Amino acid sequence: MTLLLTRSDLESLLDPAGCLDALRRGFTAGDGGAAARRVIAKLPGQGTATALLPGVVEEIPAYTVKVNAKFPGSRPALRGVVCLHDLGSGELLAQLDSATVTAWRTGLAAALGTHALARPDAGTVAVIGAGAQAELVLRGLSELREVRGLTVCDLDAGRARDFAERHGARLGLTAAVVADPRAAVQDAGIVVMATWARRPLLHAADVPHGTHLTSLGADEPGKAELGADLLEGARVVVDDVPLAVEVGVLADAGLDVKHAAGTLRDLLRGQVPGRVKGGEITVYAPVGLPWQDLALSWTAYKAARAAGTGTHFDFLA
Repeated sequence: MTLLLTRSDLESLLDPAGCLDALRRGFTAGDGGAAARRVIAKLPGQGTATALLPGVVEEIPAYTVKVNAKFPGSRPALRGVVCLHDLGSGELLAQLDSATVTAWRTGLAAALGTHALARPDAGTVAVIGAGAQAELVLRGLSELREVRGLTVCDLDAGRARDFAERHGARLGLTAAVVADPRAAVQDAGIVVMATWARRPLLHAADVPHGTHLTSLGADEPGKAELGADLLEGARVVVDDVPLAVEVGVLADAGLDVKHAAGTLRDLLRGQVPGRVKGGEITVYAPVGLPWQDLALSWTAYKAARAAGTGTHFDFLA
């Protein structure tokens, strides 16, 4: 029997602290020895078909295959499933809503990278792109450090206000809303970007010294949030260097492997330093890796089995 887990199931089962622990263990563990593949196929019109496989982590007896439809003009813009298989037999243990898994694993992994690279005293956050991924970055980050100020910028002013009010109330502060990304970053020690931008929103002259930027939008060809001039002068950490050069933050900027200081796995294992000087600009710019889908899916699957949550379905009946 396969366990089907919907968005509401997952949101009732997952908590940021537990998921942060699962992701941290995944970053510091081995990758299971499997070569990860990320396949992106353009469709007629506005959409893309994306597959990430296989998601493997040492000591987890399962693997994942994720299939997404990405249509920027739709709401939600991402739909699909994560298939969780038994590593020994191939049994389909569960199918999970991929939009929820993707938002949680992307946002919380980014919170780990943000906390590791930002100045220890940085507590004022600017969010550019007030969607599901930024939501989880902020929730995760507030588990890791005190957030003392929040500014929100989004093309949809109503969504920006809702985000600011919701998180302002949760954090016990009054959040500001601005229309210009350049204005949003002026007083922020930490900037979180999660947009569909096709042209850079920020350049070197826009960002004060000592700022940390987490850029989640540059995860496939043609997407860019940060200018090449900013990236060239920053300390850039990614989740996978070849992917960052091929399809990620370095690709559209025309930069190569020498512009990446290392990966978050290297950083969390103590193999490369994080922020070297207080006044430097740091960037964390992941593309997202299949093992992260497994870390979240396995956490949710175990919680669902313990709680008796989800719907059982027999595909072989």
